Amino acid sequence: MFDFKIEKGLVLPLSSSDLKSVKLSRQSCATATFGKDQGLVIKCKAAVAWEPNKPLVIEEIEVAPPQANEIRIKMVATGVCHTDLYHLFEGMHEGGFPVVLGHEGAGIVESVGPGVTEYQTGDTVIPLFLSQCKECRFCKNPKSNHCEKGWIADRQGEMSPAESRFTCKGKKLLQFVGTSTFSEYTVVNQMAVAKIDPAAPLDKVCLLGCGICTGFGAAVNVAQVEPGSTCAVFGLGAVGLAAVMGCHFAGAKKIIAVDINPEKFEMAKVFGATDFVNPKDRSKPISEVIAEMTNGGVDFSLECVGSVGVMRSALESCVKGWGVSVIVGWTDLCDFAARPIQLIAGRTWKGALFGGFKSRDGVPQMVQSYMDKKVKLDEFITHNMPLAQVNDAIELMKNGKWYIYILYVYIIEDLQTELYKDKH
Repeated sequence: MFDFKIEKGLVLPLSSSDLKSVKLSRQSCATATFGKDQGLVIKCKAAVAWEPNKPLVIEEIEVAPPQANEIRIKMVATGVCHTDLYHLFEGMHEGGFPVVLGHEGAGIVESVGPGVTEYQTGDTVIPLFLSQCKECRFCKNPKSNHCEKGWIADRQGEMSPAESRFTCKGKKLLQFVGTSTFSEYTVVNQMAVAKIDPAAPLDKVCLLGCGICTGFGAAVNVAQVEPGSTCAVFGLGAVGLAAVMGCHFAGAKKIIAVDINPEKFEMAKVFGATDFVNPKDRSKPISEVIAEMTNGGVDFSLECVGSVGVMRSALESCVKGWGVSVIVGWTDLCDFAARPIQLIAGRTWKGALFGGFKSRDGVPQMVQSYMDKKVKLDEFITHNMPLAQVNDAIELMKNGKWYIYILYVYIIEDLQTELYKDKH
């Protein structure tokens, strides 16, 4: 499953004799004994960010048992998302470290705390950075997917709840966006956990914990792309490709993929893009280029970069009268601006958090859509790596060379055992 290694900065393939393939579904975890450590502190490996703008360190950490309304999860696989990199290299909030990053994971419930009734040991789950308590005014309102009870309500700078179940070397470690999937075990409040189909492959559906739902839902739920419409997607990382997929799913007839890296265009075509624009190849502003391609602008545009300049370009690329532009990329560093006439002329400018999905309801539905082959996930994945190579995955993503890296957490020990058996 780990299909490459990094030596001297080069990505090298592993020979088939190095590692044997391991299936990552609930069935592959059937021999694990869950719940045996219930009520006890668990020591396990995690990738710790001790300070901003520094490599992560694989440490042995202590994971406390779940308290009231909490669930302890044995992680199986996790993706690496640009939001992890944003916190580490861009946001760098002084109150946000030390922290265990990661928020696109899937695993198995190891134990539950008092008051947990909807989940039990052995359930297959995806931890969620966006909670859904189902009781607050936002959860009850169909117009919003926000929740008043999660970390995001008052700790957007730190990007972590104040309370944590992690310690290392006598120090508290923050749990990034309440999940911290770069750890062999994590503890999450039950209002931020989605129970999913036990037959779902965890090394694929873990991506639904953030990026894929964010991009896909931005097109389908927030922009509400219409059949026969024209669309432009700015930025072709995983979120942008998912937005392209959402536009195609919704029936758009023309989907313009915009990126400064032309190597991404072939992948965008796989997800439904019909036209491709590299702003570096154009002498005109990208909004003028798109206006010429679409008789005045697209019906829908989606900004998936997290750049305030690109946000403005995306808005200006929309047709006047009814054009809708959605801000998808995460950033909280700069103000953004546009000329009032852009909105007075009838354009709508809006934002999307997690693609508008109410998390605990929406993620299981997306898992089912994947199982029914209505949405793609496998195509987003370019590399599979062990948790120990998390810094290699981050470095590759920083360079913009690939889309998604799956870090296998649970399977490392089992894989080593299998290799030992093969050699003896």
